Amino acid sequence: MTVNDVKMILDACILCGEQYIGKEVHTACGADMMSDVLAFVKDQSVLLTGLCNPQVIRTAEMMDIVCIVFVRGKKPDEAMVALAEESGIVLLSTDHRMFTACGMLYEKGLHGGASD
Repeated sequence: MTVNDVKMILDACILCGEQYIGKEVHTACGADMMSDVLAFVKDQSVLLTGLCNPQVIRTAEMMDIVCIVFVRGKKPDEAMVALAEESGIVLLSTDHRMFTACGMLYEKGLHGGASD
């Protein structure tokens, strides 16, 4: 699955990183606690979160996350967008709630990893 597929499935708007929309993603994680992301996320993942602070971008950088999807219509501020652009991370925003968004991606074949 590509980031563009994620965007289309979730009817999301792209906030930055459009040039990376063709990147492959292999797993997904839905979390608001970045400690959970650090413990469970694998490379080339999508992070779905309702948390809107710079720690999300920093965690994504450390974990080689390809794309962050902000759920419930949340949108990061300009500083977060700039940080994501510097790191080559795609930012998307969807109006779906986290549970629904995760389910939609799971239904289309994007899983969380070996322990699904």
